[in-house]
Amino acid sequence: MKRALISVYDKEGILEFSSFLKSQGWEILSTGGTYRHLKENGLNPVEVSSVTGAREMLDGRVKTLHPIIHGAILAVRSNEEHMNTLKEEKIETIDMVVVNLYPFFEEVESDKTFDEKIEFIDIGGPTMLRSSAKNFRDVTVICDTADYQKVQDEMRAGDVSFKTRKELAGKVFNLTAAYDGAISQFLLGEDSMPEYFHTSFRKVIDLRYGENPHQKAAYYGKTWGDGALKEFKQLGGKELSFNNIRDMDVAWKIVNEFEELVCCALKHSTPCAVAKGISAFDAYSRAYECDPMSIFGGIVALNGEVTADAAREMVKIFLEIVIAPSFSKEALEILKGKKNLRIILAEKAPSDALDIVHVDGGILVQDADLSFSTDFKVVTETSPSDDLKDDLIFGQKVVKHVKSNAIVVVKKGMATGIGTGQTNRIWAAQQAIERAGDGVVLASDAFFPFDDVVSLSGEKGIKAIIQPGGSIRDEDSIKTCNKLNIPMIFTGMRHFKH
Repeated sequence: MKRALISVYDKEGILEFSSFLKSQGWEILSTGGTYRHLKENGLNPVEVSSVTGAREMLDGRVKTLHPIIHGAILAVRSNEEHMNTLKEEKIETIDMVVVNLYPFFEEVESDKTFDEKIEFIDIGGPTMLRSSAKNFRDVTVICDTADYQKVQDEMRAGDVSFKTRKELAGKVFNLTAAYDGAISQFLLGEDSMPEYFHTSFRKVIDLRYGENPHQKAAYYGKTWGDGALKEFKQLGGKELSFNNIRDMDVAWKIVNEFEELVCCALKHSTPCAVAKGISAFDAYSRAYECDPMSIFGGIVALNGEVTADAAREMVKIFLEIVIAPSFSKEALEILKGKKNLRIILAEKAPSDALDIVHVDGGILVQDADLSFSTDFKVVTETSPSDDLKDDLIFGQKVVKHVKSNAIVVVKKGMATGIGTGQTNRIWAAQQAIERAGDGVVLASDAFFPFDDVVSLSGEKGIKAIIQPGGSIRDEDSIKTCNKLNIPMIFTGMRHFKH
């Protein structure tokens, strides 16, 4: 008689699957709550403790951690020595293991205490899964309720194939690696940089494609900690692509730099317009005015509710995505009128503590750039007016999210000129100033190596500058600012974004 060991936290579908095994002449071993659940429903399983001769102990922490159980799972059936050992020890083989784990992924996000969360770290479950997955040639292992039907269908046709058993074993190690990764992050802290870097993510959706249509892609949300896009909701529009989600991330981070109402328009991971407003309509309209050409086919993010009048303006042009923390009922109806427009509800602010970049053969890990300096130092003979200072701060928050070399020109709460990703700073400044037309203040993500940006600013009517400072030629830029009567602020903090 073949035997299956069943011990599951998630009992969805287990009665039906267990009933099928019984109908095929299998004996079912079980533990704890699963044993009681099956017994109450007339399946008469065998309690594991009656097989091991050892009762469950330590509040259920020790149930299946026993050589009679793991010997029955791990014995290689074609190995004569293994089978003789089982015979000597009077151990019967276990041919199938059905286990799903305590919901640590879910409970680590709950309001439970630290000690309560520790109790959701499963030990016996992963151990049984790993044992049976290692011996998948002889043991069928199931860790996902979605696989019951597949196994059942193959058993009806004869037996579970080698290919399927190998695939199911792979799913086990995929799960346990993520499970252990989440526990590691929980105990070490999300912002730690340990000897081994563990990532634990669960697939949220398959994407239409990657950066290009020939590239396969999926979106994975982390199983630990929080995050703005961990649980976003799509309220309308066609499927998301790889580029869509990456762009959403940048646009959402930009608008969340501000407490005041701000709208960001973004294209290819680069902001093309950012503007403050007294209403959603005003913020969007001013952002559109910054760059009416680039906003076409872009993404719009707003850090406040999208209202009906704002929605009516948005649908006048082609947009890929509108992302916001809320939408009025009427605004949602208007936006849904554009069937391909993706409407994204993001209710949480960005919170990732780490920034991870993949390179060929490894990953780079750094603290996320969550800082913003307010320790401003006026280094020129004149100081900016309060209005100019407001625009300087606005520009500094925007430039933080623009690819280096980055320059942002601002006028009255509108990023009218954005120079991005240039190989030298003067080109970025020329680009930003040209696009701005009549911008008022200039913000830079890093120091000026020469005074050429200041000289250009003077020629083009820029009235104030903000930059980190720190160049060996800072004094040249300061002298030129004084000569041109342009106040300049040093922040002491650069914001490179490569």
